[in-house]
Amino acid sequence: MRGKKASKHKVLILGASGFLGSAIYKELCSYFRTFGTYNTSNKALEKNNHFFQYNIEEDDIYEILEIVKPTIIISSLRGDFSKQVLIHQHLIEYVFKNKVKILFISSANVFDAYIKYPSYEQDKTYSNSIYGHFKIKIENMLLRLPKMQVAILRLPMVFGSQSPRIQEIIQFSKDNEPIEVFPNLIMNVTNDYKVTQQIHYIINRNKYGIFHLGSNDLVHHEDFIKEIIDSLELKNAPIYKRVYTTNDDRYLAVLPKFNTLPKHLQIKSDDILTELKI
Repeated sequence: MRGKKASKHKVLILGASGFLGSAIYKELCSYFRTFGTYNTSNKALEKNNHFFQYNIEEDDIYEILEIVKPTIIISSLRGDFSKQVLIHQHLIEYVFKNKVKILFISSANVFDAYIKYPSYEQDKTYSNSIYGHFKIKIENMLLRLPKMQVAILRLPMVFGSQSPRIQEIIQFSKDNEPIEVFPNLIMNVTNDYKVTQQIHYIINRNKYGIFHLGSNDLVHHEDFIKEIIDSLELKNAPIYKRVYTTNDDRYLAVLPKFNTLPKHLQIKSDDILTELKI
């Protein structure tokens, strides 16, 4: 079956040189004809015919779409928010006209104004942050497309041995810099390994709609960061800077309720700690 699947889709990952984008590329490239974009000049990627240099400030996305003719677009871009909104307008036109599918990597921040409880797929989005507003804007644009052509993947904080968050903790520890913890923040978490498997499944099974791809359990930010640091067995004793944004507990968690994935694709916070110890 897998051989047949491989010829079924052409996948274009926008932002394939970033932490999550490159993990998605590695997961999919053996199964589908997979292409990606990168921003900063990179000798290895320049030699790879499956990668295109793409600067969101200057380049036209249509050129890459015309060359690749993807059947699935995965948007994992970073960069200027207003430019990203414009790019997504172009992507939506392409998706609609060519009857292809788009998977958009969104964020728990689309709910960051709701602090009293976790959020589920069908809850109304509401944000106090610029980042959350930007993600909501693109989500709302995508939700106007025919529903089978869109998957919105809302992620909580993503950890993983190569993740920017873990790398920053390691660097701060080396430099004896304080590591910020939010004692009142209750969240769920995930890692790149699980997210890429979930994306693979969503493509294979032709799933659509809104997915909350976080752990099934909730953790306190401060406790979880301390457990991560224990797992990493760092040389220097960590220095913590406790940041209080509110006196009460606040939630930033995206829990699945309606669009649940099979058991083997679900994750618990302990799984992330286990992976870091390996």
